[in-house]
Amino acid sequence: MEKRDYYEVLGVSKSASADEIKKAYRKKAIEFHPDKNPGNKEAEEKFKEAAEAYEVLSDPQKRQRYDQFGHAGIGGAAGGGFSGDGMTMDDIFSHFGDIFGGHFGGFSGFGGFGGNSRGGQRVRKGSDLRVKVKLNLSEVASGVEKKIKVKKYVSCSHCNGTGAANGSAKTTCSTCNGSGRVTRIQNSIFGQMQTTTECPTCGGEGSIVKDKCQHCNGEGIVREEEVISINIPAGVMEGMQLSVSGKGNAARRGGVNGDLLVVIEEEPHPELIRDENDLIYNLLLTVPEATLGGNVEVPTVDGKVKVTVAPGTQPGKVLRLRGKGLSSVNRYGTGDLLVNIGVYIPENLTKEEKQWMERFSGSPNFKPNQQAARNFFSRFRNMFE
Repeated sequence: MEKRDYYEVLGVSKSASADEIKKAYRKKAIEFHPDKNPGNKEAEEKFKEAAEAYEVLSDPQKRQRYDQFGHAGIGGAAGGGFSGDGMTMDDIFSHFGDIFGGHFGGFSGFGGFGGNSRGGQRVRKGSDLRVKVKLNLSEVASGVEKKIKVKKYVSCSHCNGTGAANGSAKTTCSTCNGSGRVTRIQNSIFGQMQTTTECPTCGGEGSIVKDKCQHCNGEGIVREEEVISINIPAGVMEGMQLSVSGKGNAARRGGVNGDLLVVIEEEPHPELIRDENDLIYNLLLTVPEATLGGNVEVPTVDGKVKVTVAPGTQPGKVLRLRGKGLSSVNRYGTGDLLVNIGVYIPENLTKEEKQWMERFSGSPNFKPNQQAARNFFSRFRNMFE
């Protein structure tokens, strides 16, 4: 099952402070604690999910990687001692018991942390933007800064994003008296029921623009073209999504900007094949080269290098050039360049060439070694496994 966004799991914004994240986790842990939900498997999974989200977002380094690369930036799991896949209650209790100041194992340890729901005016958030950026293998290997041009909503410069003309002030919404929310009491067969919802008049803002800005029609945003610089680290992969905070669409009449989501696309290399952080090059030797050995050139991301082919090299042999692959986006090392050896067998021979081959065919040194053949087919099978 695809993992949910960690901020969504805890119910906080991406700009939430460490203290807000801690409070949000504590509230979720109380809500789904097994002592409060005995035998409820769904609550237990949500309890674990909240613990995993908190483990990442409470760690500044893990949070930075997650903000930029999503779940791929942390290997798809929380890391650092345990993950959401297979964690036990004991794991969670031993990791996070200190934030409650009591015994994490029992619900009594949570006393006094009820947590109040947020009320008041609604803070708008601009929508996210998604763009695709193509990279060649050299850019993937070294990292690159890309400048992209996007059309997006930005804050109106004429009204400074307020939506009000000529600096006029907003008026307090008379429906909700500036709270942004309205409470209704309804009669039902169960008695009176009270519900609190977003104010329909002001849309939860608590205020109303009467004298609208003519340039943005009172919305506080206009559509413009903007050039955005994106620093893409080395080692990113096809389909990976980077997040540039605050570079998405501006919110109507103030609020928080959305994010720019950058999806990576890799352009195929003419000679090298990528396998995660390793690179693969298929080297085709002539019969004399494989038989006599020698030095041959192979391509790398940085240019060509010479490798030594031993005399009698068999097809299927793999030469490993350490550190000639790609660095990990998480900075956990560098891959290798794997050179797969193949041997080209001529398809068309002249009469003289055929005579030479016939002379060699009777030599015992040209007869196949059955053990070598078994080793070759074993390597060949392992390549596909």
